[in-house]
Amino acid sequence: MAVYQIVEIGADVLREKAKEVKEINASIIKLLDNMMDTMEDAEGVGIAAPQIGVSKRVIIVKVEDVVVELVNPVILEKEGEAVAEEGCLSIPKMTGDVVRAAKVRVQGLNRQGEMCDIYADRLLARALQHEIDHLEGILFVDVAKKTYRS
Repeated sequence: MAVYQIVEIGADVLREKAKEVKEINASIIKLLDNMMDTMEDAEGVGIAAPQIGVSKRVIIVKVEDVVVELVNPVILEKEGEAVAEEGCLSIPKMTGDVVRAAKVRVQGLNRQGEMCDIYADRLLARALQHEIDHLEGILFVDVAKKTYRS
């Protein structure tokens, strides 16, 4: 497939609310494949379509061997609270302490157009929340309690 350049902080697309995907077609499947290639090339845990300059509600998260690809994802439930250090492919050389829900229930469409319910905790829950924030134009630096330059 293809590895795209990752859009960095300052780009308008990162601050816009991403557009809902109306149907899962060949271009969305190609987008998912290219996002995966881009995320793996950058050694990331997750990526949202706006991070490659595409204003669509599409995310991918890969934690250990668990890969989650979601189109039009929404967080339905949140439970608990956890603070951890986060980074972002779109904000190089910076991390921050971010409070997120400890557990989440997320719903969205998979690449076959089937509705998926995902219950996640730990890093998977954090990564899903981080990527869904991207779809709303929210970056981790907006919600971090403290940021660090590396």
